[in-house]
Amino acid sequence: MAMNYVPLDKAVHKDLKLSTQNNFAFTQNTHLAAASIREFAQLAGAIPMVFIKDEKTGNHHTVCMLGIEKESNLYFAEDRWQAPQVPMNIQRYPFDIRPDNGNLGVFIDDASDLITEDGAPLFTEEGEAADLLKNRLEFLDYLANSERLTQEFIKKVVELDLLTEIEIRMVNQAGERRSITGMLSIDENKLFNLKDEDIVELHKKGFSGAIYALMMSLGQLNRLVELSNKTDKPIRSLQIVNLAAEAAAKAKAEAETAPAQ
Repeated sequence: MAMNYVPLDKAVHKDLKLSTQNNFAFTQNTHLAAASIREFAQLAGAIPMVFIKDEKTGNHHTVCMLGIEKESNLYFAEDRWQAPQVPMNIQRYPFDIRPDNGNLGVFIDDASDLITEDGAPLFTEEGEAADLLKNRLEFLDYLANSERLTQEFIKKVVELDLLTEIEIRMVNQAGERRSITGMLSIDENKLFNLKDEDIVELHKKGFSGAIYALMMSLGQLNRLVELSNKTDKPIRSLQIVNLAAEAAAKAKAEAETAPAQ
């Protein structure tokens, strides 16, 4: 079912009820999910995270890799979520915060399967927010603040030129090879060669931990291999490659083996 986000309006949605049981089935055709800085540390132990760049706007984003194939979420299988952590951008569904007449407003997907007759009410009989909605609004506020801080973090990372293009090389169980491109990550050498004042600034802003969490999360690529065994397209191995480092190593090797002039 296609999503249909509309502004949350107590006059329109006064009788709306929402299921409190969510298995995140709506994510099964999603291979990427936004990740924000306040959850990096928790997600790093369960889901690989990378940067992507919107070529139309030039903006960078941090995302969770939920799968390798488009429209295929390896973290949703056997009718349940397959990890101890769920990205906040998934948890907030069926709500969202979006621009509304020049301001940010709360929206709801009124086509969501989570809207049920036997669910918990969003509003009281007096038209005030019920406990369920109050909790969701607090969560949305926390998420919005985290996303604002994430943009500040990304801006600083880009400003310091810490990103490098990476490629994930996959081998499936049949021995077929494939390369997945379009991702970036923190370049470890660039990070280690930062000026002292830049390192101090990252630390004071609380960004150092976020950087290392993102780098460590790439170890969870093995989790994708494991989860793929629950599908009809199992993966044998995934290898992450820093393309700039690979090119530099190749150029060096060629120079060393070239005949003397």
